[in-house]
Amino acid sequence: MQLAALLEPLGLRALGDCIDARGTITLIGPDEPRFWDIFTASAEFRDAAADPMDRWSLRVIGDVAEALKAEPLFPFGGPPYHPFQSWAVASGRFWASPIGFLVHERAGLFASFRGAIRWDKPAEIGTAAQPCLTCAAPCKTACPVGAFRDGYGIAACKSHVTSPAGADCRAGGCLARRACPVGASRRLHAQSAFHMEAFL
Repeated sequence: MQLAALLEPLGLRALGDCIDARGTITLIGPDEPRFWDIFTASAEFRDAAADPMDRWSLRVIGDVAEALKAEPLFPFGGPPYHPFQSWAVASGRFWASPIGFLVHERAGLFASFRGAIRWDKPAEIGTAAQPCLTCAAPCKTACPVGAFRDGYGIAACKSHVTSPAGADCRAGGCLARRACPVGASRRLHAQSAFHMEAFL
């Protein structure tokens, strides 16, 4: 069975390939907005135990890897941690954005990884043009506290998001990410709120 057919009912998609000394690594992330309804119907989301999305990812990507005789890899569970950001850049489908976060050709600044598989298949390295090259960079000025003026000011970000003034960021996600014209319309506010709660 092909990878896309295994990922589709899980609300996941392949985000890009890269190569290391042991094979091809295929990065896997949410296929939004379908992903959220599928994940929230899972036993892991409903059982009230910690880390539901990580536990769900371990299970479903583990099953996909087993079906393809591949090795499952995850961005959590360390240290040590797998170099997902380096893999992403090597795929030719992710780039550093003006605010430093990775931007994906389709998911924009809402790019995220639920896992990856390492397997024996030809890599498909991306050739798309970086979207930021033709963008006016609204992400640079969208943050109400200027957390991206000089790198990423995480303290200023958290202070704002936890304040009454940060209610929009908590409920709908980072305003800088939402300002990206690539992919922002696919991320549901409920999913962003879930991630913001974990961030805080």
